[in-house]
Amino acid sequence: MKYVIPLELVELEDHNYHLTVTSRFESGKDGMWIIDSGASKTVFDESLKELYVPVSMDETIQIQSAGIGEGRLETTLGELSPFLLGEYKHPALQVALIDLSHINKLYYHVTSREICGLIGSDFLLSHRAIIDYGKLELVLHKKAKPQEKDSEKLPLCDS
Repeated sequence: MKYVIPLELVELEDHNYHLTVTSRFESGKDGMWIIDSGASKTVFDESLKELYVPVSMDETIQIQSAGIGEGRLETTLGELSPFLLGEYKHPALQVALIDLSHINKLYYHVTSREICGLIGSDFLLSHRAIIDYGKLELVLHKKAKPQEKDSEKLPLCDS
């Protein structure tokens, strides 16, 4: 099954854009996500504690995240509550939890809104996502069954 989800193009500065998508959590709270195909892991704002459950300390895996800037970010894991992207209801999702306050200051200044997280390549690959910039749509496919490897289903190129 495939789901077509509308995207929004946010212009942060002249010719500097991010694609975003809006979600709705079971609590009724909306969240804005940046689509970040360059991020290896989906991350979520650690300050939104009502929307996730931290992974217990005995199971916690410390993940070191690095971005384009200098330095590393220490992150922990959390299990995000189920949420909707368009008509697609995503079950609970394991995410890296980080402080997004620095990004939210920029977003609030430009858009008067804040983001809840960044959807990374882990999510996009597992849903065989297609980003259509012309239509401003994100196409997601139902997740592959656990015994199937997503990489076996994806062509490397069309040549």
